[in-house]
Order: sequence, then C-alpha cells, then structure tokens
Amino acid sequence: MKRVLTTALVPLLAAATLTACGDGDKPSAHPSGHMGGHMAPATTAAHNAQDVMFAQMMIPHHRQAVEMAGLAARRASSPQVKDLASRIAAAQDPEITKMSGWLATWKEPTSMPSMNHGSMDGMMSGQDMKALAELTGKAFDRKFLTMMIEHHRGAVVMAQTEQRSGADPAARALAASIITTQTAEIATMRTLLKAK
Repeated sequence: MKRVLTTALVPLLAAATLTACGDGDKPSAHPSGHMGGHMAPATTAAHNAQDVMFAQMMIPHHRQAVEMAGLAARRASSPQVKDLASRIAAAQDPEITKMSGWLATWKEPTSMPSMNHGSMDGMMSGQDMKALAELTGKAFDRKFLTMMIEHHRGAVVMAQTEQRSGADPAARALAASIITTQTAEIATMRTLLKAK
C-alpha cells in the first residue's frame, strides 16, 4: 500500500516542482533571448542592479539624443548632418522601447526617483539644448556635432560600465552595440566637424 501511494505521488510532486520553478525570480532564458509571446524584446535572464541602472540612465540619455536629432532635421544645413541625425534617431528610438520593456519585465521604474539627469556622462543641460534650438545653418551644424560627440562619449562610458558589471546578456549585448555604433559615429562627426 505504501509503495502504491509513493508511486502515485511522484508525478504530482514533479509537476508541482516544475510549476514553482516557472514562477521563480530567475527563469531560464528562452533560446531566442526573448520571452515567449511577450511583445517587448525583454530579457528573461537573471539581471542585477547595474542592468537596472543602465536602462534607467540610458533611456533619458537616448531621449535627449533623439530630441537633438529632431532639431537637426529642421535646423541643420548640411545633408550629412541631417542624415546622421536621422540614423541616430532611427537607432535610439527602438532601443528606448527595448529598455523600457526590460524595466517593465523586471518590475522596476523607468527612472530612479533621485536621479539627476544633468549629472550623467555626456548629458546636455537645459541651457545647452536651448542654445542649440536657437541656431540654424552652419552654426547649428557645428554646435550639433560638438554636442553630439560629447553626448555619444558619455553613452559609451555608460555602456562600458554595463559591459564590466552587468549580468543580463541582452543588456550587455545592447551595451556592446552602443559602444560599436556610437564610437563609429563619433569618428564620423569629428570628420564632419573638421570640414566645417
């Protein structure tokens, strides 16, 4: 009788264990790196405080870059500057969505309540943005390139910190992409600036 009960309980215990593991804090990663059926490309792998801070800081950093790119579309005179600005916005807008999705999955706020955005590497002040918005033509081109080089350098520093200390594979992969892409764009902007 005891053996019959034990045999009957084993499948039930195994099912309960699998169910409990499925709702844990550290679910196993999907082979594609995405959550099955989840609309945002949020990671399911284990993450740490650095991953959260990276996303929370990079979202407003990217938003400012997109804002600067929007000004260039209307105020720049150089076709190369306009094209570069368009590519920056096209790359960084989806990354904002991606990082916001991660924070939602991790049940973290999209920004830290005590965060001072002006203290972030490469972040422009309100005065800097106002000054840029008042320029047009070649003067805008020079100011935009100078500011965006500094902005990109800040993003690269933040991404390098994520590469060193982050735990989440998807966040680290995005950081690597930011380093590669924005380092190349810095080189392009320096070339354009020399020609001005």
